[in-house]
Amino acid sequence: MKNINKDALVHALVEKTDLSKKDVEAVLECIIDQITSELRQGNKVTLTGFGTFKVSNRAAREGINPQTKAKITIPAMTVPKFTAGKTLKEAVK
Repeated sequence: MKNINKDALVHALVEKTDLSKKDVEAVLECIIDQITSELRQGNKVTLTGFGTFKVSNRAAREGINPQTKAKITIPAMTVPKFTAGKTLKEAVK
């Protein structure tokens, strides 16, 4: 299994389109920035057929430090989540 990073994704998009590498990088950055901005505001971003990005609130909880076995409190936080859409799930089966 290969790990595809951002540069490999840009390269693949350049090969499939007539766009320049600079244009593809700009579009990809814009998409990432816009999704991040919407999530920061607490909004949900749905790309039909691909999936949904949303934020989830994780409650504070107690944990254990594995080195010292001491109990620690893990603070509440907001985390991003991604749920795959039906088309993506079917494609990966």
